[in-house]
Amino acid sequence: MWSIPLWSGQGEEISEMEENKQNKKMKNASPNNNWHYNKNLKDFANKLRKDMTKAEACLWKYALRAGKLSNWKFRRQRPVLNYIADFMCKDLLLIIEVDGYTHQLEETIKKDRKKENDLEQVGFKVLRFHDEEVLNDIENVIRVIEYWSEKRQKDLSIPPPNPRQRGKSDY
Repeated sequence: MWSIPLWSGQGEEISEMEENKQNKKMKNASPNNNWHYNKNLKDFANKLRKDMTKAEACLWKYALRAGKLSNWKFRRQRPVLNYIADFMCKDLLLIIEVDGYTHQLEETIKKDRKKENDLEQVGFKVLRFHDEEVLNDIENVIRVIEYWSEKRQKDLSIPPPNPRQRGKSDY
């Protein structure tokens, strides 16, 4: 038995076999399951939203806030499964993570891989950027996000958002 850390600092004991069963049963993220929103992490997500890193704040302000990116609506610090995604677009099933220097530690790399794998198993695409990329080359970061937004839109066969109805989804 081992402990799966929840980002709120609490953990639960679960066997690897039980976890594999849960992951196989997990349905793709959709409006029917509220994109696997985890209400137990809501308070912690609110705290993180108020205390964003400099890189997260820059990406939010210059690229993702208020539908600036082709009118797609992104949410900050969104609780999903047992994780908190830095940014998430529900319509595109796209998650963006901004990683600081602690994400270069081997233990954190393993946790990040697991998080990414779990999120992708339920249909999300996860993009990762380092703080330095966001702070020193935000134009390229925006280009990568735009590329993946267009690709996800095509792959999921969804129409572009109406500028007047940003963030509203028909599905």
